[in-house]
Formats: sequence, C-alpha cells, structure tokens
Amino acid sequence: MKSEFTAIIEGAPEGGYWAICPEILGANGQGETTEEAKNNLREAIELILEDRRADMLRGLPNDAIQEKILVG
Repeated sequence: MKSEFTAIIEGAPEGGYWAICPEILGANGQGETTEEAKNNLREAIELILEDRRADMLRGLPNDAIQEKILVG
C-alpha cells in the first residue's frame, strides 16, 4: 500500500539534517544528507504504521470483518 506524507527537513545545529512528518505523530529521522534524513523518516513512518496496525488488530473478535478500502 502506498501513501503520501509530508517530510519537513531542516539543517541540524550540530550538522546534518533532521526530518519530521506532521501527519504521523512521533515520526522523525536524521542523516548527514537530506536523502538520508528522508530515508530514515520513511523507515520510521513504516514502523509506526505497522505497529499501530498490529496493536489495533490485537484482541479483535474472530468474526470481525476486515476489508481494504481506497481513500483519495
């Protein structure tokens, strides 16, 4: 599944760059280059969303209906 998120990238005072995603609370990344910061942010977003999904599915009743929907 592909989604589009915003990456806000700024220079870090100690050098390199840091990146945040305003749509995903807690998602951030850092790196020596803007590309490295974006890649680290991408990995953080993936991990956060995987964890949220797994957390939500824990404890669902066996007869719960799960279907994919398209948004956007």
